[in-house]
Amino acid sequence: MKLVFSLLFFVFTIFSYGNVELPLLFSDGMVLQRNKPIPVWGLADANEKIVIRFNNQIVKTRANKKGAWKVSLKPEVAGGPYTLSVRGNNTMTLNNVLVGEVWICSGQSNMEFTVNRAMNFKEELKDANYPMIRHFLVEKDMGSKPESKLKSGNWEICDKTTVGDFSAVAYFFAKKIYNELKIPVGIIHSSWGGTHVETWTSRGAFEGSDEFKSMIAKMPNIDIDSLLEKQMQLITDKVEKIQGSKVSAENESSYKDIEYNDVNWPEMHAPELWENQQLTNLDGTVWMRKTITISKEDANKEGYLELAKIDDQDSTYVNGTFVGTTKRYDEKRAYNIPEHVLKEGKNVIAIKIFDYAGGGGIWGEASNLKLTTQNTVISLAGLWKFNVVDIKSQVSPNSYPSLLYNAMINPLIPYAFQGVLWYQGEANVNRAEQYKKAFPLMIEDWRAKWNQGHFPFYFVQLSSYDEFGGNNSNIGSKWAELREAQSYTLQTVSNTGMAVTTDIGNAKDIHPINKQDVGKRLAAIALKNIYKEDVVFSGPTYKSIEIKENKVIITFDNVGSGLMTPDKYGYIKGFEIAGADKVFHFAKAYIKDNKVVLYNKNGSIPVAIRYGWADDAGDCNLYNKEHFPASPFRTDTWEMLTKDVKYSLN
Repeated sequence: MKLVFSLLFFVFTIFSYGNVELPLLFSDGMVLQRNKPIPVWGLADANEKIVIRFNNQIVKTRANKKGAWKVSLKPEVAGGPYTLSVRGNNTMTLNNVLVGEVWICSGQSNMEFTVNRAMNFKEELKDANYPMIRHFLVEKDMGSKPESKLKSGNWEICDKTTVGDFSAVAYFFAKKIYNELKIPVGIIHSSWGGTHVETWTSRGAFEGSDEFKSMIAKMPNIDIDSLLEKQMQLITDKVEKIQGSKVSAENESSYKDIEYNDVNWPEMHAPELWENQQLTNLDGTVWMRKTITISKEDANKEGYLELAKIDDQDSTYVNGTFVGTTKRYDEKRAYNIPEHVLKEGKNVIAIKIFDYAGGGGIWGEASNLKLTTQNTVISLAGLWKFNVVDIKSQVSPNSYPSLLYNAMINPLIPYAFQGVLWYQGEANVNRAEQYKKAFPLMIEDWRAKWNQGHFPFYFVQLSSYDEFGGNNSNIGSKWAELREAQSYTLQTVSNTGMAVTTDIGNAKDIHPINKQDVGKRLAAIALKNIYKEDVVFSGPTYKSIEIKENKVIITFDNVGSGLMTPDKYGYIKGFEIAGADKVFHFAKAYIKDNKVVLYNKNGSIPVAIRYGWADDAGDCNLYNKEHFPASPFRTDTWEMLTKDVKYSLN
């Protein structure tokens, strides 16, 4: 009904008034791409005459029978501000229009991560007056079919009042480009946290892919309302099967009380997001309970409760007494427990968790999940009882493929731009091997849809994050496999670039705050490849090995002015050697003659070498002298954890 009303209103507006209409991208403060033809398009009355004026150009056209029109202005050099006017039965005038470099910035939460959350934000504010940098934020939206219009969005001029809400990676990239080139830079920011690469790829791309065409053939042609209804039913049925009861808040007022009997509630691990456990794709309200024992010596005394982090909001009770609430998903929970609340023997911690979108539940470091009493520290890590009382009526962008492409990418076409910055992959680590096909498919899909040539596509290799608890070569590492898939894309897809960030991550936080170096490393690639500046833009990348008995000599490309390590003793961390038994051992490594020499302390004949092959590769410390880190790699072709994991419809 909502869609029908919108269409009727649109038709009434166009054919009753005949006003010229422009996409939201065309508004005051916009930045147009220099040195390329400039597409301008919109809607008007059927057959209406349209006149476009920009700088010294005047272009005339006529709307077609459906009211659509499009022109291409001749390329312009960097400059402005200018005025862009479009006249039909009415006239639209856009002011303060610049011509410069335009970049589309997309991905998941680390691209969405804003400047006001980045490292040294107060210092960054002191240097945030850049009126030549403009940021367009695409509002989050989903579509079951390709859309022609954005839900909303507007251009913001960079200053102290606006920069805090810019994408941090995009802003620090733009700032570096502007400071080097002194020309306007426009950022079109379209991202959504926690999303798979498949939701950013068009249906047509899947239909033409041997890897995915059988999957997409099962994709129903239904609208968002139908998707919502189906998604809700699937999640509800799954949850009710897990917990053996209806999803209902009818009795939840008693869930905080020590007397409540939760013996029939299912259990999940904490700290760990529930999406990684039984409650996949669940947004809503969940109660979690933990029963502990308090000694006679600690009873009736004050306590200090730490609950790591909770996504998104919690209301926390101890033996029925409210002790605190916190709204931010990335803030540590710490609550004081008053006297006389803790009892000798059985005690119950009950948490009502509200998850609005993305991940949900208790997460963070296990050492931060504990109760400190007068005489002891009780770990709360481990199994917790849970019960779902409400499921939020929302389709996840990961529910089906193409939902975000349809609503957040397709409406941007055919806006002219220089290239794409991409920061995504965390949500695909469980299908890392297939990412070698899914990621290149998306890149080539966007290039085909825009029809602006093989434009530059630069992306961020996953940083260090200990998601699965110490995974490494011998256990297996999905994060390392995803990084390998990204390196594979760099090697096999033309005009791509990759910023390595394993050294600036945070093993305990999937959202590292050092976005300055991420932006600068992406900018270095652009400055070298597009803007032809004489800069080093990459760290060492594996080239070849030579094995001499128990010694291995590794040669690298992209060594810049030479290999180096910041370790004062010259020790390089992160290298491992395996023999024919496929068991990896840490290797002693050092730099000699601009190569890395490894010694196998285990004594067996080396067969395979790995570097940085772990979820958390933050200890790796091989760089070139320009301080770009070496990319993780392996020399073997042994089977990986994600080899047979494929994307499928929910």
